[in-house]
Amino acid sequence: MKYLGYFPALSRAEVDERVAQARKAQKVWAKSSFKQRRQFLRILLKYIIEHQELICEISSRDTGKTMVDASLGEIMTTCEKITWLLSEGEKWLKPEYRSSGRSMIHKKAKVEFHPLGVVGAIVSWNYPFHNIFNPMLAAVFSGNGIVIKVSENASWSGCFYFRIIQAALAAVGAPENLVDVITGFAETGEALVSSVDKIIFVGSPGVGRMIMRNASKTLTPVTLELGGKDAFIVCDDVDVPHVAQIAVRAALQSSGQNCAGAERFYVHRDIYALFVSQVAKIVKSVSAGPPLAGKYDMGALCLLEHSEKLQNLVNDALDKGAEILARGSFGHLSEGAVDQYFPPTVIVNVNHTMKLMQEEAFGPIMPIMKFNTDEEVVKLANDSRYGLGCAVFSGSQHRAREIAAQIQCGVAAINDFASNYMCQSLPFGGVKDSGFGRFAGVEGLRACCLVKSVVEDRWWPYIKTKIPKPIQYPVAENGFEFQESLVEALYGLNIWDRLRALVNVLKVLTEQNTPVSSRRND
Repeated sequence: MKYLGYFPALSRAEVDERVAQARKAQKVWAKSSFKQRRQFLRILLKYIIEHQELICEISSRDTGKTMVDASLGEIMTTCEKITWLLSEGEKWLKPEYRSSGRSMIHKKAKVEFHPLGVVGAIVSWNYPFHNIFNPMLAAVFSGNGIVIKVSENASWSGCFYFRIIQAALAAVGAPENLVDVITGFAETGEALVSSVDKIIFVGSPGVGRMIMRNASKTLTPVTLELGGKDAFIVCDDVDVPHVAQIAVRAALQSSGQNCAGAERFYVHRDIYALFVSQVAKIVKSVSAGPPLAGKYDMGALCLLEHSEKLQNLVNDALDKGAEILARGSFGHLSEGAVDQYFPPTVIVNVNHTMKLMQEEAFGPIMPIMKFNTDEEVVKLANDSRYGLGCAVFSGSQHRAREIAAQIQCGVAAINDFASNYMCQSLPFGGVKDSGFGRFAGVEGLRACCLVKSVVEDRWWPYIKTKIPKPIQYPVAENGFEFQESLVEALYGLNIWDRLRALVNVLKVLTEQNTPVSSRRND
């Protein structure tokens, strides 16, 4: 609860001015070389590696996560993104040649990827460093400008991280105002949505729907990442002690404040008792306390009122028959900070009538439920309005893949948790109330582009497109006969039908025909 600083809540007019400045800078940056863009990334990467402790401490002070959690969620994910862009980014933004088809064999067909202009991003508070760098890296590398509205709950850290970006851009001679970070509340975000060429939003489904409504007025494309209620499935043929450790990390990472965190645990009945006892033992050893004290396993909740929401979810489950099996401990907390901590908690005897199994908790709670068959657990996993990710554990990779393939989600990890996000070549996003569109990977990079289809003559100027005489205006009497034969000559299912049709095409081309319009006049 220490005072960190003051930042203005920008008005609509101020946001419009910031976007206009970014748009002016982007017109210059769009002509930059990939060499210059890679140099920008290298400078950032060097700074991040050399200043890991500072970056993590800033994140910790503003959001309450431990230094280890900050390193995992902020540093490693961002470094992965930068190194992927350095190694593959240019390749995926160069023109891509495609098949021109049978009727266009004399043509070259390609897809070009041009900058959209200015991208807008409205990002959440849970990983303030990565949530700024993630959309910024893709937007800038693909030739765009970007204006990022940081959460009002992480403005201090966001504005600090912005200075890193500014210094790196200046070092490569990029135009000023190419990247901007703005602060404020709902009005600031609404103004951003209506003034940019694309919007990327990370946050809740409720706010995501509001952004869609605002974006629809200008038909601005949107990418929405709206959180999840990920299933963590444990089959009866696993190494229980091994999986138990991963399960606890999946639930408690950053005090459970992960959009891709595990929030529903389904364990096969044959190993349920063993798994629950292993997890309970680990959780009881976890202590929560001030993150920069350096002696605690888990930090604070970012939002002051969030512990009350978590307790209400737990109380609802207890009222419906659930039981708290284990809880971690608190360290020394000052009186004013008690409400920003919630003990790591294991709950058993849960079912889908409980809000804890339906609503996104975003906290350090592990509700564990039994299942009997693979068919049953697939049904349970899909019984959710969210569809971001899942993790499936089995001694048989084939079995785990079969289960994961049936779960309605955008991200699946086999015998691991959230490893997909460390593979920045892969797209990230969900379905249902978890949103749509993708960031990261080729799909996310190209989502920052105007995708343009281009066709040109392959052997220009020797072979050019010419309209066949039977279908030149005025159209000949046998124009349709020509078209009918041409279609069969190009697409017939066997060679003899195609040859016969080709003969007819040549025959029609050599005939003298009366135009249809002349025939009508007669």
